[in-house]
Amino acid sequence: MRIKPISERAAQSLAVEISARTARETPLGKILAQCKQTFYLVVVLTYLLEFLSLAPMLYLLNVYDRVLSSRSGITLVSLTLIIVAVYVFWGALEWIRQRLMVRLSLRIDWDVGPDVFDASFRSHALRKNVDVHQLLGDLMDLRQFFTGAPLLALIKAPWAVVFVAIGWLFHPYLAIFAAVASVLILFFTYMTLKVSGPILRESQQAKSQANSVAASSLRHAETTLAMGMLGAVRDRWYSQHSHFLTKQVYASEASGLMGGFTGFISRAMPSLQIGLGVYLAMQGLITGGMIIVSSMLVSKAMGPFNDLLSNWRSIATARQAYDRVNALLLEDEVYQSQMQLPLPKGALVVSDLVGLPPGAKKPVLNDINFNLDAGQVMAVVGPSAAGKSSLVKLLLGLWAPAAGSVRLDGVELCDWSHDEVGPHVGYVPQEIEFFEGTVAENIARLGPVDSEKVVQAAELIGMHSTILGFPEGYDTPLGESGFALSGGQRQRLAIARAVYGAPKYVVMDEPNSNLDDAGEAALVQTISKLKEMGSTVVLTTHRPRLVGAVDMMLVLQAGKQVGFGPAKSILDAVRQQQAGTAAAGRNLAAVAVAPAPGPVLTSAGGAA
Repeated sequence: MRIKPISERAAQSLAVEISARTARETPLGKILAQCKQTFYLVVVLTYLLEFLSLAPMLYLLNVYDRVLSSRSGITLVSLTLIIVAVYVFWGALEWIRQRLMVRLSLRIDWDVGPDVFDASFRSHALRKNVDVHQLLGDLMDLRQFFTGAPLLALIKAPWAVVFVAIGWLFHPYLAIFAAVASVLILFFTYMTLKVSGPILRESQQAKSQANSVAASSLRHAETTLAMGMLGAVRDRWYSQHSHFLTKQVYASEASGLMGGFTGFISRAMPSLQIGLGVYLAMQGLITGGMIIVSSMLVSKAMGPFNDLLSNWRSIATARQAYDRVNALLLEDEVYQSQMQLPLPKGALVVSDLVGLPPGAKKPVLNDINFNLDAGQVMAVVGPSAAGKSSLVKLLLGLWAPAAGSVRLDGVELCDWSHDEVGPHVGYVPQEIEFFEGTVAENIARLGPVDSEKVVQAAELIGMHSTILGFPEGYDTPLGESGFALSGGQRQRLAIARAVYGAPKYVVMDEPNSNLDDAGEAALVQTISKLKEMGSTVVLTTHRPRLVGAVDMMLVLQAGKQVGFGPAKSILDAVRQQQAGTAAAGRNLAAVAVAPAPGPVLTSAGGAA
């Protein structure tokens, strides 16, 4: 799958595209469409509960206007029993509604959670600028939105009109007063969202960046402490954190200012409504019970908008989470719609390859061309910064080519599902990390542990007896809190993980950088056995011992291919270069002139 670096402008364009689509066309929209019956039932129950909220008003109205005037104890008892029954029914409906909302939120998490994890993980691996923690937190925000007050505040908002209409039945003045109060609350709610919404988004972005800096610093904690870099690291984190705090303060101040006006209206309007009701009662236009009920009506009319104001931050956060998750899943749609392909055999063809790291503008590799038959072994050599590790990422499909192609059995590797081809690919990175789990689980790539295959992989790299010497053998825990391994042991275990299951395509980036002579000899034997099994192997190295065990050799210099061919031919050409350079140096030294630059290997493997 081609996942290219996404700029802020591109992210905004993608958000616009999501907004332009109908709700059912987005990944989350499709899930919500499948749950529409549950959602409609929640809406019906909410409206029924809002209707039941009229019961206390009717109870007060009858008590004040009928019971007090008639002095009837039977009427009072009857009304009280009815209102208690209504409250019991009310509580039962709220319990049912809450259960439906919880199941609705869990349905979203169950259906979307694995896809969000996979997509965010892939995007982070390919782009490095994706906050996986934030995306997974977005799922939590969405689940909380569907289980709590924010969703109910949106559903109950239309009932403000209903309460205003009921006030009209008492007297038009009461309805007009309640409508004005509701409009004022709505206006200040809108202004709060308008003013503080953008600031809140910037605050969330700053928080995400600060968390990213902190997480990155923890990965280098030992180096930071050992070299006295804690102060510099802290300053970097705090500059981002202070930016987040500043934006958060601005958002809080903006919402606090608008909230002050809203609070004034919320407190003043019920009292003013009572004053208006008393005036109307003095004129004989309404009864005494209507005075109390009218104050409750204006509170109920403003209630939905007060709820919106108190939950606006959660609603805005859920909206942003909805857009981010949809953008992520839409970007990942192509990956999930791929057709399953046959298992790889190992034929590798690289044509006119141009490598551009994610987020970079200048290519690090240009015009790379070579091909390997299944079962061939190739070494990639060259000085530091020649582009060897970048080529490894392209050969694994972790980076998409800026131009050209990397095809395994005719399939573009970056477009091939890693879930499908990954079990048949082995990879040894330069920076080796192990997951929390046992030695056996790590060798088995955290999948079901096949004891026979685990032992075979360990024996292939000559690690079996060493593992048996660990405190708990193959059950020894690894990871940050696990057994401490030496550099050589880590590298050999990483090779065992790479060759687990006899993959048909193995890529190793400096696999012998931490190996001693015995480990290097075991690696040479492993390469030979992989070749016998028909596996295609590509490795980067500086060691001559590994060069002697390969069939083909690719020479890189400053991101360009300066030689490719049989290893023996390339080595002979290099020796001729070195001999010619040494002879030229001796001749030039006699006249005290600096030596000229050496010849460059041609693509045929000879010297130019």
